[in-house]
Amino acid sequence: MTLSLDPEIAEALAPMAGAMAEGKPPAVGDIAGRRAMWEPIIGAAGAAQPIPSDVTTREHYATADDGTHIKMRWYVKDGAKPGPAVLFFHGGGYIFGHIDLFDGPVSRYVSSSGVPMLSVEYRRAPEHPFPTPLEDAYTALRWLHEHAAELGVDADRIGVMGDSAGGGMAAALTILARERGGPRIARQILLMPMLDDRTITPDPHIEPYVLWSYDDSLTAWPALLGEAVGGSVVPPTAAPARLEDATGLPPAYIEVGQLDVFRDEDTAYATKLSRAGVPVEFHLHPGAPHEFDSIAFNSDVARRAITDRVRVLKSI
Repeated sequence: MTLSLDPEIAEALAPMAGAMAEGKPPAVGDIAGRRAMWEPIIGAAGAAQPIPSDVTTREHYATADDGTHIKMRWYVKDGAKPGPAVLFFHGGGYIFGHIDLFDGPVSRYVSSSGVPMLSVEYRRAPEHPFPTPLEDAYTALRWLHEHAAELGVDADRIGVMGDSAGGGMAAALTILARERGGPRIARQILLMPMLDDRTITPDPHIEPYVLWSYDDSLTAWPALLGEAVGGSVVPPTAAPARLEDATGLPPAYIEVGQLDVFRDEDTAYATKLSRAGVPVEFHLHPGAPHEFDSIAFNSDVARRAITDRVRVLKSI
């Protein structure tokens, strides 16, 4: 028996698959082409569901060490009581995407869980390679801790969350915060995270179903890491799969689809954290490719995934 798409996901993907089949995918290294192709798709997926009316937003700015002002968007549910909060990092392979495209998903998480979120406009590669995006994330983490009291946030209950590259960013930030002795992170919520720059050999069982492709990874990782990609000097704060000692990292929720390029690295990371004594909840979704939840949001597997994420958010 071979792997196959979940039938509900296959139905939702059919229109997009047809449109993509008519066009030629961007070549390896074509970052502008990927931005032009994927950002409209992300925007349409994010706006395909209603934007909650009970969530308000406010813009904030934090100053990075190089003087750059990092834009952040604070989402809070009307009538929210003081408690936890989450720092959110959007996906896009570190090379595309911005916080406006994720207004819908973040608002829905906040509305469903009641947990406020701070979405971070970190700088993107290749214009801003590692460590700049991660340092932007760390700047935002410090800012949220410093402003916790005025925002009604318990500084001991701040989590990090992200999807795809944003999930990799969240994982890397927990490692960096541990290295620097704080600020404290209470939970890491990693959704189909991008963790390993060495994932370059296609798996023939899943290659027919991938949305984020191996060529996408062969474009994104060099944009972030330059000539160091795939070599022996890449630190775990750049590619968390490189981590050797996971001791003391915060409890993790990790999920990935079985038809996702990141499946094996995410499975291995969940095991690595578990072996270091880190509490881990891990989900492998059969028949699900990358970003299945935003494209096939009415599918049973997507609904179950969202329910789990909201449950974990509430538990911080």
